[in-house]
Amino acid sequence: MGRMGPTEWIVILIVVLLLFGGKKIPELMKGLGAGVKEFKDASKTENQANSKKEEETK
Repeated sequence: MGRMGPTEWIVILIVVLLLFGGKKIPELMKGLGAGVKEFKDASKTENQANSKKEEETK
């Protein structure tokens, strides 16, 4: 099992279209984007807090 080629991506896209329909996909992508943004923000905040704690201990 290696990398996914173009054929596999096309099959996955067709399955997603059949399962969710064309109208639901933008909503799903919007929700996914919001989730990724929230995760990045939380990760950034956590990294800043850790850096601050490290500076205080020095």
